[in-house]
Amino acid sequence: MEQILATTFRSAAPLVLVATAGVFAFRAGIFHLGLEGLMITGAFTTVAVAETTGSVTLGILAAIGVCMALSALYWWVIGPLGANVIIAGLGLTSIGLGGTAFALGAIYDRRGSLFTDVVLPRPLSGITSGPGVIVSEHSILVWLTPLIVLAAWIVLRRSRFGLRLAAVGEYPFAARTAGVSPSIMRLQALLIAGALCALGGAELSVGALHNFTENMTNGRGFIAFVAVIFGAWHPIGAALAGLFFGLADAIGIQSQINITERVPREFVLMIPFVLTVVAVWLGGLWRRRSLEAEAGYAELKEPDF
Repeated sequence: MEQILATTFRSAAPLVLVATAGVFAFRAGIFHLGLEGLMITGAFTTVAVAETTGSVTLGILAAIGVCMALSALYWWVIGPLGANVIIAGLGLTSIGLGGTAFALGAIYDRRGSLFTDVVLPRPLSGITSGPGVIVSEHSILVWLTPLIVLAAWIVLRRSRFGLRLAAVGEYPFAARTAGVSPSIMRLQALLIAGALCALGGAELSVGALHNFTENMTNGRGFIAFVAVIFGAWHPIGAALAGLFFGLADAIGIQSQINITERVPREFVLMIPFVLTVVAVWLGGLWRRRSLEAEAGYAELKEPDF
């Protein structure tokens, strides 16, 4: 049980960070399907810069900068250029997946993986027995994740910025009448989302692991998007959904270790995705609430100057 809990926290942290990014975008009326691309870009940039400079801090800062730049590009495409939000998001994901694989070969002349000895610090790594073993090997980002979710809740639900963002997502025409620029608010939300995706990618590559691998996100960005819907577009709800998916992933990982050979490996690997499908079905029971963001999404179909 202790091992399952430890694996759950480790697997859930990147999902929760990226799901929180999705909440910011959704509150602005944007269905952000580019989370996967930003997440893997953050993972690659963190490893590449950390391995070159020997500093994981510089790696994370570089990842945040690159992901925010891609988020600004995404905003420019769906805003001033008036591109379809869904197609542009999928394009951003394709750029992230293909671009990192290309950069790995072009810069390091290798395919598959890039290993590094630079990892995030683990505050409780000295604990070897007792209940503390559950969290002893977790990086500092895992510890900071609950604080980030709490900060996101305060910003979105208890600040002027959050109220303006909600107005832009739900009633953009009324927000414009009140002197709030929907375009600028969407840009700010996407920049925050980019930074959070970079943190999620960093935790995945130098927190839980010591390397970057092609397609290492393996659909986690899309699962995080599902967590946003399953969590009713609330930062805490999305975090709890991400924790649930982390538990599903932990069950799958532990099952590969403990289940006998009579159970096909493919069956074990599909467990997290089956639970994700079930969660999507349950989330569909609250589908009507998506109408709240319909006005913000519909406005993005037209150029916003």
